Amino acid sequence: MKKYSWDFTFTNLYERCLASYRGGDTDYNTWYDESDLEFLKKIGCQAQEFFDYVEDFAVHADPSPSTALMIAAARRDYLDVVQEGKHSELRVMPADLPAKDSDLEGHVWLPRILAKARAKLRGELHPESMFCCGGDRDFLRRNDIAPADFLRVVWSAGDDDSKVLNYIKSHDKI
Repeated sequence: MKKYSWDFTFTNLYERCLASYRGGDTDYNTWYDESDLEFLKKIGCQAQEFFDYVEDFAVHADPSPSTALMIAAARRDYLDVVQEGKHSELRVMPADLPAKDSDLEGHVWLPRILAKARAKLRGELHPESMFCCGGDRDFLRRNDIAPADFLRVVWSAGDDDSKVLNYIKSHDKI
């Protein structure tokens, strides 16, 4: 994979998969060849996750292809910089995530999206869970935060929830 042009590879794969989906092929297992799967692994993206972004865009027009690319860029960077290219074997199961109605200082969904964002960055989010699902998008839209920006704030905050909370509070004033 050429690092300079990985985004071009991502975009071409996305467009090809979107055309397949719109053409009636909704079985993502048929979308990828060996080189596609190797590419996705190198950027820290799971095949199911890539499908979810394509499907949600095809059905709901959200998240956009550029949003999916920016999310993938945040994960790719985390994999390269923090994890030094080493994939985690851990998986955060859907049942392990905070409840959808959980809150942190009145911000409903924040504990859930925090857990999902941390797992997404580390590549530990189970394929049945999606960072930037409809509930995540509602939370991010309410707080006017781009999904990839949220990932980078969570990355910067580490395990300190108060830093993310302060970002959200200060972001409301902008």
